[in-house]
Amino acid sequence: MSDLISIVMPSYNTAEYIEASIRSILAQTYTDWELIIVDDCSTDDTDSIVARFDDARIKYLKNEKNSGAAISRNRGLREAKGRWIAFLDSDDIWVPNKLEKQLRFMKENNYAFTYTDYMIQLNGEWLPYVYTGPKVVNKRKMYNYCYFSTITVMYDRERIGLVQIANIRKNNDYAMWLQIIEKSPCYRLPECMSYYIKHDNSISSGSKAKLIKWHYLLFRKALNKNCVVSAILTANNMFHGVIKKIIYKQRVSEELLQELREKKL
Repeated sequence: MSDLISIVMPSYNTAEYIEASIRSILAQTYTDWELIIVDDCSTDDTDSIVARFDDARIKYLKNEKNSGAAISRNRGLREAKGRWIAFLDSDDIWVPNKLEKQLRFMKENNYAFTYTDYMIQLNGEWLPYVYTGPKVVNKRKMYNYCYFSTITVMYDRERIGLVQIANIRKNNDYAMWLQIIEKSPCYRLPECMSYYIKHDNSISSGSKAKLIKWHYLLFRKALNKNCVVSAILTANNMFHGVIKKIIYKQRVSEELLQELREKKL
């Protein structure tokens, strides 16, 4: 149990992508893991695709009714048996040594909360950047902006404890980090270990006005801030979001982009 990594994967109508996500876990060089898939009443072929994988480390749970990603993640976290918690959404991918390198990074430095760099594939096209972040994200920086993607995170449940997040439709992962940051800073492993496969149906897609609304509701509902404080925090968040897009990315070579295209992820 001490080195078991529990991977929490909420799913909803991602039959087109979930097989590649699961295969990227099966390809990990670190093998002491369990994958907890919590399906939120998908209406596509997710059930039959997951059923193809005959591996005792994969646990497939189904919600009784469609409840949203927050409820699914909470259920997965309650079911987790491992000391170490990681997240992979059902349409994203890890590089093969992601778990091995990140766990080593945490144990060697006695870190309880870490993240890695990542790249984005948008509607089948790779964006020419590696997305990075601060070396250390403390509480102040975490309130300023969510500098990392959910699929890059790993934390030590022994030191953080059981995390359960507010039932909000979007930004529920950000709400989780705002809980965890109360117990530990988050440290960056400066390597690209995750691929965020973003498409028009991604839950993070939406207009700028809707994104602002969901950030406001994060502070208002999930963190129980009053209206004025929530508005100030939302404005601050939008400002630092612009800064992140300017500072925290590194352009990659055309050779790397071509290599990724040939892999057809």
